[in-house]
Amino acid sequence: MHEDPVSGDVGSWRRYGPPTLPKPLAAALEAFAERGYDGTSIREIASRAGLSVPGLYHHYPSKQALLVSLTTTVMHDLLDRSRRALAEAGPTPSEQFDAVVESLLRFHMVRRDQAFVASTEMRSMEPASRAAFVALRDEQQRMLDGIVEGGVATGEFTTPYPKDASRAVTTMCVGVASWYRPDGPSSPDDIVHRYLVIARSTVGAR
Repeated sequence: MHEDPVSGDVGSWRRYGPPTLPKPLAAALEAFAERGYDGTSIREIASRAGLSVPGLYHHYPSKQALLVSLTTTVMHDLLDRSRRALAEAGPTPSEQFDAVVESLLRFHMVRRDQAFVASTEMRSMEPASRAAFVALRDEQQRMLDGIVEGGVATGEFTTPYPKDASRAVTTMCVGVASWYRPDGPSSPDDIVHRYLVIARSTVGAR
């Protein structure tokens, strides 16, 4: 769960309160971001959460369960924000594209640790959990794919490769989580402005 504005609040997808993950998930996130899933022990997570190992197991039966719960929470947060951005956008593919790309960019800046762990530790998930995570990730990708394909159909976008262009834009947005720092030289608004120019160029926006 995250402490965010009510979903009906216009522009709420742009605004972020502090993350309010349960203590075990917050501890797992911190440890996975620093040491990786394989380099983190369940004892370390319990210590960071201020729990005994049996106490941690009472809430999450395994390290794998912590990873799955954390990454699922991340993806649902991202999808919710993307859906709200799309719902508030204007009717044209160009307006919808800008809104969803901005949402992706802001999420991967503000929730960069969560996004980074979800992206890099998919490899550590058991097959069924990985498949469920990929399904959520694919839902996000299909949202942007549909917008780009719609833009090509209306002549607003000129790329001859709509799906490839859409995936390239998503990859660019996800990559922001690996380098963005709040104390860096560029503000989130600056980065959104610059990357929207690049994203529009990628799909051949007129």
